[in-house]
Amino acid sequence: MNLFLSTDAHLSTLNMLFLLFIFAIIHSGGAAIRRKAELRVGPRAWRLFFAILSVPSAIIIIGYFLAHHYDGICLWNFRESSIVVPAIWIITAISFVFLYPATYNLLEIPAILMPRVRLYESGIIRITRHPQAIGQILWCLAHMVWIGSSFMFFTSLGLIGYHVFAAWHGDRRLNTYFGNAFEVMKTNTSIMPFFAVLKGRQQFVFEEFLRPAQLGIIMVIGIFWWSHRFINLATITFLSSRFEGLLSWAVYSSTTNRFAA
Repeated sequence: MNLFLSTDAHLSTLNMLFLLFIFAIIHSGGAAIRRKAELRVGPRAWRLFFAILSVPSAIIIIGYFLAHHYDGICLWNFRESSIVVPAIWIITAISFVFLYPATYNLLEIPAILMPRVRLYESGIIRITRHPQAIGQILWCLAHMVWIGSSFMFFTSLGLIGYHVFAAWHGDRRLNTYFGNAFEVMKTNTSIMPFFAVLKGRQQFVFEEFLRPAQLGIIMVIGIFWWSHRFINLATITFLSSRFEGLLSWAVYSSTTNRFAA
């Protein structure tokens, strides 16, 4: 219990939650002011400015996560189970399927195409109105079971909590953009996967999933599976970076009764 309550055992966890908080401010804050910002500087200029802030913050979070995902204390260890590894990969693959609407308009991210807000009503939206949140939650649960560290546990709670907020915030913004059209779409969909389908408010149309973006999903899953072998290299690279040093401030250790970096 003393180890679990020790501040120095969870410094990297506190850092991670701080980084997630900064990312949430950038990402959701930018989304909140998007409409007014686009009126002032234009959709393309705002998208580029938003990407300049959002993309590096996401890269820093990923790098810090890879470097510290086993930090803290071990809460459980299921990695010796013969069914855990395939189960983790299956759930992870499913989580990427829920994320796939983001692959529809990739050219809008660098503003090559004119960015605009869309109201999706088909495909994965028939299953859940917020597929990115559901996909992130599935990913967090799968990796939390696999890694089993206190760092991963609290990081997952932070990510899940943020995406729950983002689902609420997303509905609020879509209502501002589309008004009654969104209210009709909201009535005919659900956040809980398949709930609207089971209630008869929605239908599952398999043909809507047969899109070129699905090939991209399969490729991404394969690339992520292949790239896991480089996690150790990424960890070493990040730990030797200047950014890692910025987050390694001195803290009071209850074990040694002194401050240490």
